[in-house]
Formats: sequence, C-alpha cells, structure tokens
Amino acid sequence: MFKNSKAVPVDGPVETLIGPKVVLQGDLHFDGGLYIEGRVVGRVIAGEDAKAVVTLAEGGSIEGEVRAPMVVINGRVDGDIHASGRVQLAP
Repeated sequence: MFKNSKAVPVDGPVETLIGPKVVLQGDLHFDGGLYIEGRVVGRVIAGEDAKAVVTLAEGGSIEGEVRAPMVVINGRVDGDIHASGRVQLAP
C-alpha cells in the first residue's frame, strides 16, 4: 500500500487512508492520522485531537484549505495551510 511512497514517516498510527484512485469532493473532518494518496477537493480539517496529523503522499493532491496540528506535504496543495504545530515539506 505504501511501497512506492516517499512520504516522510508519520508519528503515530494512520486511522484513515484516502487511496490513490479516490477523489473526495467536500470537506473532510478527521481525528488521529490521515494519509492521502488520492485527491481531495475541499477543506481538510482536524478535529479536537491535539495529535492529529495529515500526510499528503507524493502523488496526492488537496484543492482547499488544510487545518491540523501537524501537516506533512509530499504532494500538491492548492490552498492555505494552517498548522498549530508544524509543517513538513518534502523535497
């Protein structure tokens, strides 16, 4: 599942996976770990979980705002990123 991904390792478990062939339209609210290999057209917003992490894989994309304590970007984001903790950008 993650064999071709060059993503930066994530701290903690991944509870939600958006696969490479998935296109999600609309706002996505999550807690815990979120790993996106596909395409999200809408906002990606972490809930009250202070350890929430969104990781965008190399082939993934987000067209909208991202709000989470920790954000790891390997793919493409067309929108604003708001992180209360940190943002990691891959090469």
